[in-house]
Amino acid sequence: MSGTYGDSTRSVKAVGSEPVPGGPIAPPPVPAAAYHLPPDEDDSLDSYGRRSNPTWRQLESAIATLEGASSALAFGSGMAAITSVLRTVAQPGHTLVVPADGYYQVRAYAHEFLEQRGVTVVQARCAEMCDAAAGADVVLAESPSNPGLDVVDLHHLAMTCRARGAMLVVDNTTATPLGQQPLSLGADLVVASATKALAGHHDVLAGYVAGSQPEVMALLERDRLLAGPILGAFEAWLVLRSIGSVGLRFERQCQNAAAVALMLRSHPAVRSVRYPGLPDDPSHAIASMQMRRFGGLVAVELADAQAVHDLVGRSALLVASTSFGGIHSSVDRRARWGDPVADGFARLSLGIEDTDDLLSDIEAALPRAGR
Repeated sequence: MSGTYGDSTRSVKAVGSEPVPGGPIAPPPVPAAAYHLPPDEDDSLDSYGRRSNPTWRQLESAIATLEGASSALAFGSGMAAITSVLRTVAQPGHTLVVPADGYYQVRAYAHEFLEQRGVTVVQARCAEMCDAAAGADVVLAESPSNPGLDVVDLHHLAMTCRARGAMLVVDNTTATPLGQQPLSLGADLVVASATKALAGHHDVLAGYVAGSQPEVMALLERDRLLAGPILGAFEAWLVLRSIGSVGLRFERQCQNAAAVALMLRSHPAVRSVRYPGLPDDPSHAIASMQMRRFGGLVAVELADAQAVHDLVGRSALLVASTSFGGIHSSVDRRARWGDPVADGFARLSLGIEDTDDLLSDIEAALPRAGR
């Protein structure tokens, strides 16, 4: 029966603890830095807070369940998770492919740190990723891409990597495990920022890696121990607590994004709209094959930077924020961070407000005609 559960049921069950008479239904946080050591010196038990924590394990079990992985590792942020993976699997002499149209700090880390270690870094846009993978040792793909929302054919990319003997790592932040499961499409590892939809309340930083190759996960766990990019126990508990409601929240976010994208597509002040769920979106065909839901992000281009600022200023529901995936709808003008996009390009992250309220608010906040 468990294989037929819906996303909200899966999310609730993922964070549940084993039923113990008299015990709590919701697992409490364990904010421990040190533990009582047994006299038999059993190394399998908790000993020090940088090495292990019961709350981590509960969170990691929940994430592994949602991602369809054998195991997962929690980190202090999404970038902590990604950089741990890259410095572990991309060795001197390797060729690493990173997204040219993905999260800009990943490119910065690859060029500023990995190239100094002798790793050849190649940038490729979503449409070029499969061709670039043919000469790679490690490929990091992001799909849908942040912020442009292009989609990579992950199964095709996985087959290309497998033929080459390359490792495929997929950043699943924008899609979430409720939108797609890259491991089932052939990826070796999944990385993501749990700060976004999984935590979902704009109040905690967290990241994770999920996979089903024990030897690779053991290397990453060792890197986390030695480098120390750990997640605090209370922060882990906050994410775990939030996962119980992610099915409901993500469903509403996707519903809102689809409705807003459809409205924006015909608005005279809007130059272009990208959303994989739109039937005429360039990525719709591939997205429909590999995604269960199309996500809560919409990419929109207005006339210029001022038009984006005016949209936020006139709106009663949109907030200016550079993160996404939370309960509040937000707008981020991406050119300010150095993304290669037009000045009027904005990433909308739709929250859990009522759909009709969002549509009315955004339509009223937009100018009646383009400038």
